[in-house]
Amino acid sequence: MSARRDSTRPRLTELRLEGLVPGYAGDAGPGERAEGLAFDGADLAGRRLAEAAFVECTLSDISMHEADLTGASFVETRIERLGAPSFSAPRSRFRDVELEASRIGSAELYDSTWDGVAVRGCKLGFVNLRAAQLADVLFVDCTIEELDLGRASATRVAFEGCTLDALDVTAAQLRNVDLRGARLGRVGGIEGLRGATVSPFQAAELAEIMAEHLGITVRD
Repeated sequence: MSARRDSTRPRLTELRLEGLVPGYAGDAGPGERAEGLAFDGADLAGRRLAEAAFVECTLSDISMHEADLTGASFVETRIERLGAPSFSAPRSRFRDVELEASRIGSAELYDSTWDGVAVRGCKLGFVNLRAAQLADVLFVDCTIEELDLGRASATRVAFEGCTLDALDVTAAQLRNVDLRGARLGRVGGIEGLRGATVSPFQAAELAEIMAEHLGITVRD
């Protein structure tokens, strides 16, 4: 593999989380910092957690349904089997985070910052990343019903073994975004795909949308 190709791939840091002590729901609160804790089975549903920070933590088998995570931070943290029909974390920050085997219905993540994030084996409904800043993000074996990247900035983002039923890239700024590992459904804001890499098959599927956008009539 060439250095040029390496430079386009997401750059992820392996998490090394050792010596964690048990964490409980009461250890997390608005504006509070939870560090070095292992939250196992914690029920954080409906909790006010705005501006909270989870640093070097694990969150396993937890519920965050309708928790207020506005402006929250997740740093060097692994999240596993998160359940949240409604996940609200606008203007939040994710740095060196692993999200695995989780089910989220509607995720409000607009204006958020993702840096060094791996999302693996997740089933996601509507993911609102409008105006978000993404760098070094990898999606693996995920099913996403609708991904909204409108006005987002994305650099070194890749999909492997994923299904994207709908993708909106209206006014997005993409750089080294690799969509070849995703089965694409509907695509909105086709001009926002500038800077993305697609397969020949995907390009053929997108041809009709591109023609319509350019005002080209295709007839037999």
